[in-house]
Amino acid sequence: MQWSPRSPGERVLMALKMHGAVSAAILGRMLGTTGEAARQQLARLAEDGLVAATSEARGVGRPTQYWSLTAAGEARFPDTHAALTVQLLAIVREDLGEEALDRIIAVREARTATAYRAAMEGTASLRDRVAALAKLRAQEGYMADWWEEADGTLMLVENHCPICAAAIACQGFCRAELEVFQSVLGPDAAVSRSEHIVAGARRCAYVVRSAAALTAPGAVTAA
Repeated sequence: MQWSPRSPGERVLMALKMHGAVSAAILGRMLGTTGEAARQQLARLAEDGLVAATSEARGVGRPTQYWSLTAAGEARFPDTHAALTVQLLAIVREDLGEEALDRIIAVREARTATAYRAAMEGTASLRDRVAALAKLRAQEGYMADWWEEADGTLMLVENHCPICAAAIACQGFCRAELEVFQSVLGPDAAVSRSEHIVAGARRCAYVVRSAAALTAPGAVTAA
C-alpha cells in the first residue's frame, strides 16, 4: 500500500499509536470525519495487516469492535538504527565488559540531563517542567504528551520508544531515563513509571506527584 505522510491511512495509524484501541466511531471523531469513513480506512489497513479488531461487549446490544495496531503496524514507527545499536551494545558488553556499558549509559544520562536542564531553564512550577519535558521528548521522537489529573497528579506518557531495541538489549537505558526525569524535574517531584513498553505495555507512562503532597499528614501513596 502506498501512502503519503499526510494520507488518511497514516493519520489512522498515528491516532491508534497515540491513543491505543478505539472504535471506528471514536476514531472518526478524533480525525474529524465520520465513523463510516474511519471504518473504511481501517478495513483497508486491516487488509495490509497493519491493524486488527477485537470485539468487546459493553452492556446490551451488539459487541463493539475496537481497533489497534498489529506488530506490522507498530513497525511503521521504527526503532532508530535498531540493528546497529544492538550490535554495538553486544560488542561493548562482550569485549569491554558490563562496567564499560554502564559507564556509557551513565555518560549519556549526564549529558541528557544537562541538555534538558538548559532547555527547561526558567520553568518555575512542576507543572511547567513536566510540560517542557514532554515537549523535549516529543521532539526526540517519543511521541510524548502530558496532562494533569483531577487530583493534581501529572501524567507524562511516551507513545513510542525510538530506542526500544537498545532498551530491550540493555535495561540500563530505562533505569537511566527514569533517573534523568527525576533529576530534571527536581527535588519537589516524585516520579514513578506506571506503564513500560519493554514490559509489554502499549506505551511508557510516568506518574509525577509533588513530593510535599506525598509527605503531608494523611497523604495516600500508591501501592
